[in-house]
Amino acid sequence: MAPAMRSIVIALAAIATLGLRSGTTAETGTLRGRIEVPDAAAAVPRPSVADLAGHSHSADAVDRRRCVVYLASAPMPAFDELRPGRARMDQRGEQFSPRVLAITAGTIVDFPNSDRTFHNVFSLAKSRTFDLGRYAPGRTGAVRFDRPGIVPVFCDIHSHMSAYILVFGHPYFAVTDDAGRYQIPNVPAGSYSLMVWSELGVAAPRRVTVPEGGTIETDFQVGRDR
Repeated sequence: MAPAMRSIVIALAAIATLGLRSGTTAETGTLRGRIEVPDAAAAVPRPSVADLAGHSHSADAVDRRRCVVYLASAPMPAFDELRPGRARMDQRGEQFSPRVLAITAGTIVDFPNSDRTFHNVFSLAKSRTFDLGRYAPGRTGAVRFDRPGIVPVFCDIHSHMSAYILVFGHPYFAVTDDAGRYQIPNVPAGSYSLMVWSELGVAAPRRVTVPEGGTIETDFQVGRDR
């Protein structure tokens, strides 16, 4: 075989191999486990506003056990698989529901007012500052979240109302259930830093290796952030 032809064959073989490695059919695995959190919740600071409702609400009135588990960085194919959609954070009983929401960048979040009083949803976060203004029961406001980051959410009328929206640039994250369990499926095989976010404190990150077609069990314990 002539040298020129041999070079072409080698180049084509390299391109074909690269195409197989960079395709969307790569083997994946699953990350799952359980997060242990402190029994009591720490107080959450927020902007000082007047509580026009005049009600007294305990700091433990809402479920603060929700944690978000996620990959610190994602493989390149993740950005091709990013599918922004629509999510919902209700206002009911003068609380946000869910209190913790995790979404992909580009997702629109609806904030329906299911109460019998006015609400005003706002955030001062650098990644997404917004103010929906005061709106009546039965009305809905909506916000698009285009940049990754943590967005604390408040109500300008009810100072006891607060929530968090975590916006990710990849789809490899999960919110724990009532038992503290999480599962992140379809993670491309490889090594990653697995992180936990919780308003109750911090947990040390873990280095995990996801096998092709396998499942990795990784537990965390959240400690009070003093």
